[in-house]
Formats: sequence, C-alpha cells, structure tokens
Amino acid sequence: MVCALGAAVCFGTATVLQAMAARAAAGGSGGEAALLLRAVREWRYLAGLALDGLGFLFQIAALRSVPIYAVGAALASSLAVTAVVAARLLRVRLSRTEWAAVGVVCAGLAMLGLAAGTEGEESGPQALPWVMLGVAGGVLLLGLAGTRLTGRGRALVLGLGAGFGFGVVEVAVRLIDSLAPSELLTDPAVYALLLGGGAAFLLLTSALQRGSVTTATAGMVIGETIGPALVGVVWLGDRTREGLGWLAVLGFAVAVAGALALARFGEAPEAVPAAEPAPEPPVRPSPP
Repeated sequence: MVCALGAAVCFGTATVLQAMAARAAAGGSGGEAALLLRAVREWRYLAGLALDGLGFLFQIAALRSVPIYAVGAALASSLAVTAVVAARLLRVRLSRTEWAAVGVVCAGLAMLGLAAGTEGEESGPQALPWVMLGVAGGVLLLGLAGTRLTGRGRALVLGLGAGFGFGVVEVAVRLIDSLAPSELLTDPAVYALLLGGGAAFLLLTSALQRGSVTTATAGMVIGETIGPALVGVVWLGDRTREGLGWLAVLGFAVAVAGALALARFGEAPEAVPAAEPAPEPPVRPSPP
C-alpha cells in the first residue's frame, strides 16, 4: 500500500510541476509543438516527467503486492495530491467542500489500508490476456467514436475510454508472469499493457484539450477503478482481511467519491490572480 500511495504522490505532484512549466513556456510564439519544445526545456517539466516514471515503477510494485482495488483507489487519490500541491505552489484557492473531499479521500484510503489483504495468487482464465488486448483495441475504437461528439458527451466518452485503458494496464501488470525477453515477446498481456497505456494517454489528452476537464477526469476515475477492481476480485483472487470485506468496499467507495469531487484537478488549474487593490477615492480640496 505504501508503493500505491507513493505512486499517487508522484503523479499528483508531477501534474502541478508540468502545469507550471507549460504556463512559463506559453509566452512565446508558435503552435502546440513549439510550446512543447519550450516546456521540455523547463526543469519543472523534466522533474514532472521523472516523477511520472517513478510513479509508474511504484504502481508496478504495488500491483504485484496488493489487490488491484486498493491500487486503483490510491491512484485516483492523486487528484487530492494535485489539489493540495496546487494550493501551495499555484496558490489555488480550495473551497471548504474541496478540503473536505481531500479529507474524505484520506479516510477512504485509511479504511482500504486496514482492510486490504494480499495480492491474489490466481492467474485467471487463459483467455484473460487476450481479452485485455481486445479491450485495449476497443479503447482505440471508442476514442474514434468519441472524437465525433461535442461538449460534455465527448469529454465523458474520451475520459471513460482513457480510464478503461489505464485499467487494462493495471490488470496486464498482474498477468505478466515472466520477465524473460523470449516470453515477454509472446505474451499478449505485454501488448495489452502497451496498447492500453498508449491509447489511454491519447484519449485523455484529447479530452482535456477540447472538453470539460471535470467531466473527462470523472469518467477516467470511474473507468480505471471499478472495472479492474472487479477483475481482480472475480478472476485474480484479490481478497480482503477476514471479516473486513465491508470495510474495504466502504473505503473504496469513499475514496473514489472523494476523488470525483476533486475531478477539476485532473488538469492543474490556473492560478487565481491576486485581487487588484481598489483605487483610492480622489482627495477633495479643503475649502479656503
């Protein structure tokens, strides 16, 4: 569970650092490619990428040691990390409701930490890796369909698709049994991981560029938590500590609900500008 929380901290902090770098690079000329090249030269953007890589390593370690449902809820909590770091570094004002949501996420994760058992030892049906590969391909098709929509419908479909893709990554990590190069090349779970992760990144990027950040992120949180959790429990043998199944379900629901309340932080918000001081009233000349 510590690795899952470490991944959440890395991903949540990386989001804010990359947003700060992109904002600093936005003053020049050129299109999106030029903006990206300027952002890459920013140390904060590079630090964010490094944190993303470290977070992915933490995620893999967590998925190999604790149930998928616990890892998925912890990764969704990265929105709480983003909110807190944005409040500190970007001086974004959080409402009382949002601070309460941060507390709700922490409470849900605490319940999950108490109730979660060890990683399931079952490998699932033999066809499961191929099913995951098929789902990853379906994510791409869903993305093509979603790009034809407009407004919140587009953001929701693309966000859900991104969540399904990230969910494929979570399950595929558990299905990879050997790291021998000869076996990796013939393992469909490896290709499911690569295709699902790549498709998820593309869909989420498209959703955030041309749609509601809140809607897209909410769809992503739902897609990457519920489905993989069910796969882990039904086919991979993920269980809770004896007698604490109810606490795990409650903690999962509470953590995901808190993350959904913070969905606007799926993309770090713009800093709130400081209020300009009110102009002083003109001084009226005193009578002679």
